[in-house]
Amino acid sequence: MDNLTSTSSFLLLEFSDMRELQILCFFGFLAFYLTALIGNFLIITVVAVDSHLHTPMYYFLFDLAMLDIGSISVVVPKAMAMSLKNDRSITYAGCVAQVFFYIFFAASGYSVLTIMAHDRYVAICHPLHYERTMHKGACLQMVAIGLIASLIYAALHTSGTFVNTFCSNIINQFFCEVPQLIKLSCSGLSLMETGVLILSFSIAFGCLIFIIRSYVQVFAAVLRIPSSQGQKKALSTCVPHLTVVTVFVASAALAYTRSTADSSDLDTVLAMIYTLIPPTLNPFIYSVRNKEVKIAFRNVLHVKISYKNRF
Repeated sequence: MDNLTSTSSFLLLEFSDMRELQILCFFGFLAFYLTALIGNFLIITVVAVDSHLHTPMYYFLFDLAMLDIGSISVVVPKAMAMSLKNDRSITYAGCVAQVFFYIFFAASGYSVLTIMAHDRYVAICHPLHYERTMHKGACLQMVAIGLIASLIYAALHTSGTFVNTFCSNIINQFFCEVPQLIKLSCSGLSLMETGVLILSFSIAFGCLIFIIRSYVQVFAAVLRIPSSQGQKKALSTCVPHLTVVTVFVASAALAYTRSTADSSDLDTVLAMIYTLIPPTLNPFIYSVRNKEVKIAFRNVLHVKISYKNRF
């Protein structure tokens, strides 16, 4: 095939050539998107408004909610427009932007989840040193380092992907996914992209080991708590975070370990899982088992209802 490095656009995967199914896909994406937006905006609102939630754990939850909104907004609106307009083209610049911003938001979210594991470790294993260790300056510094590292990583990963020579402009996915773009390369993986992928897996695996190590120490400390009520209280602050980490890592791992498979349908399903499920479920996971968040929700709703009744 001819060299398509200079192509001005790519063609994304079309879910169906039937107009009725395209409209159904639009409403499906819309439902996920609105649910994710509403849930994460509620988390952001209650954390910002309720002074009782102005602690490191909820500050990190606030950051995670913003990053979840960013990650799902990079992918879903384009998929909705594609289904609604029956136009599966995306410009070369748009594809570059989609790859860059999705990697940035996903990597930043993973860094925040790693920091949250450290926060739970310090809170439960070293409670007397918690305020000194997890003070405001330290929290801001850790998040800032994570964002800067994610920005550099996204730039390197995006550059390594698009430095390739493409032999086709047909992407077998509903968004510009890196593994699918690599499949279009005439020469396979470039040296730069190979280095970035090795770095990616090394960092991701290192963060996962750090999270697992933190929770091994946390569970060991919880078992030493004499009262069962104290154990339940300590675990209640860990279970939501551990659930979110499991959903995030498991869905991404499933998708990327299958990235070389021939089954495009399975690749698409897995991509939908790791792009849609974590941002949509995270607010519910953190609110269902968290009494403080539930109380904050009720307080915010009570204030809004009282304000409306005055007028």
